[in-house]
Amino acid sequence: LIGGWGGISQTQLRKIMAFSSIGHLGWIIIVLKFDPQLSLFNFILYLIMTSAMFLSLINISATKILDISISWSKTPALTTTIMLILLSLAGLPPLTGFAPKLLIVTELVKQNATLLASSIMLISMLALFFYLRLAYIVTMTLPPNTPNSLLTWRTPHPTHLPTAIINVMALILLPLTPTLLLL
Repeated sequence: LIGGWGGISQTQLRKIMAFSSIGHLGWIIIVLKFDPQLSLFNFILYLIMTSAMFLSLINISATKILDISISWSKTPALTTTIMLILLSLAGLPPLTGFAPKLLIVTELVKQNATLLASSIMLISMLALFFYLRLAYIVTMTLPPNTPNSLLTWRTPHPTHLPTAIINVMALILLPLTPTLLLL
């Protein structure tokens, strides 16, 4: 609740990600009593997604929402992956962040904690709001002074290999979730 409520009015990306961490920590702590392995799995997936987000933000030198709103004209591919990672952090179904939330809610229902499962799903709507707001700003808004140039890529340095690897991991781990749970 604190993570979702605090992140709504923020404009600095580090603060938004800090409140996101508080919210995800709540999910981890809630399931820790019932299934410690699931909480570890949730932590590892969150660590991968957050690392991908921070590496991407470092790569485009973004510290505020305004910085990511103008990133589309500089690095469209990286901006697209930022949008997908944001939606994954929100826990939307076709992406990696959906798996731990679904597994946690399923475990809570198995443990007859349906009221707790319902309340954390409702509270997570606060975080969903600021993730969707960021995804909208990243992809749907363009600054009024976007240069009309034939050059698509105008970034001073290309995407680093660690950023590319962690972004791919953050986006494709959902199909691998059943395999990872068996290990």
